[in-house]
Amino acid sequence: MGRVTERRRIIRIRDGAVTTRPDTLVAEEPLEIRLNGKPLAITMRTPGDDFALAAGFLVSEGVIGEGSEVQSIVYCAGATADGVNTYNVVDVKLAPGVVVPDITLERNVYTSSSCGLCGKASLDAVRTTTRHPVADTPPVRVTPAQLAALPDRLRDAQRVFDRTGGLHAAALFSPEGELLDVREDVGRHNAVDKLVGRALTDDRLPLSQSILLVSGRASFELVQKAVMAGIPMLAAVSAPSSLAVDLAAESGLTLVGFLRGQSMNVYAGDHRIALGATVGQG
Repeated sequence: MGRVTERRRIIRIRDGAVTTRPDTLVAEEPLEIRLNGKPLAITMRTPGDDFALAAGFLVSEGVIGEGSEVQSIVYCAGATADGVNTYNVVDVKLAPGVVVPDITLERNVYTSSSCGLCGKASLDAVRTTTRHPVADTPPVRVTPAQLAALPDRLRDAQRVFDRTGGLHAAALFSPEGELLDVREDVGRHNAVDKLVGRALTDDRLPLSQSILLVSGRASFELVQKAVMAGIPMLAAVSAPSSLAVDLAAESGLTLVGFLRGQSMNVYAGDHRIALGATVGQG
């Protein structure tokens, strides 16, 4: 397995003083995901939880929705010139009877923000493909104070970030604020896929009683991943995109942005936020 971190010698300049020292960096390596032996996608990721990443990616793409649809996930013999396995190629074999979508070497999927599809087509694709529509059975309802406490809990759980400062994180919380799972990766979308993939293999989909928190902005892709996993609420410490808000509204997802301290913006699905006061016009 590739390492999560690597050491590099650097020149450090502080207040005019120059020193040399080792520095800890987050590792970044490509992962090729194959489906039944056929190349599907390549993503740059932090090594670790690769099987969960591959499974979560397939959930996000609408290929699978239950753990029983996966027969096996294995590393392929992707080797260096000297014959050492790089552990950078993963093959997912679907269970017998599971329909394999038409896959080409050039991915043509609706999830990529650069796929060239218009906003309406992207929204329609997610709404018609998800196996786990966002639902309120039973309803998830949280207070602003409960949401405000989540970023600090996520930060306390970011072990690799403490050493590198270079990782995104995604976490699942219960409506009561209990940390259920957390994953780190150089790509925030990979961190979410690792969460969803682990839930798939543990037979916990849909994640209808979970809050997803991400340590960055809320892009269309992250909202899409939440919707595909049946997650009813997504909170981000930074801003959402316009298409992310549109998808959240169309899918019934609660979307919270700029979650910092006691401040936050609710962009969609405010019925899950127990405001407890009359909302004024600003």
